[in-house]
Amino acid sequence: MSRSGAATKGGKKKGASFVVDCTKPVDDKIMDIASLEKFLQERIKVGGKTGNLGESVTISREKSKITVTSDSNFSKRYLKYLTKKYLKKHNVRDWLRVISSNKDRNVYELRYFNIAENEGEEED
Repeated sequence: MSRSGAATKGGKKKGASFVVDCTKPVDDKIMDIASLEKFLQERIKVGGKTGNLGESVTISREKSKITVTSDSNFSKRYLKYLTKKYLKKHNVRDWLRVISSNKDRNVYELRYFNIAENEGEEED
């Protein structure tokens, strides 16, 4: 039996829009949202070249959220990778993690690790 006409699922999406929600760390003044926006503009690769966003990828900032909109192929996982790289560069990776939102699939949130829960386990 042949499977003619079966659709294959690709890892990349066309024409996607993703949001990185940095509300908690920005409110606590741990990180600067403008520096994350600049980092993403410098590091996102389009056509195998960094800093070549052109018109295919746009990055915008609203208060404590960064929106990355793409007309071409863009992976959500790549945005998570770059955000984690930024956190590591600014030495806050030990306290913050990048988590996909439960409410909306196209949103990543920066949340704190739950340290109080780990301290309770060590005391037992």
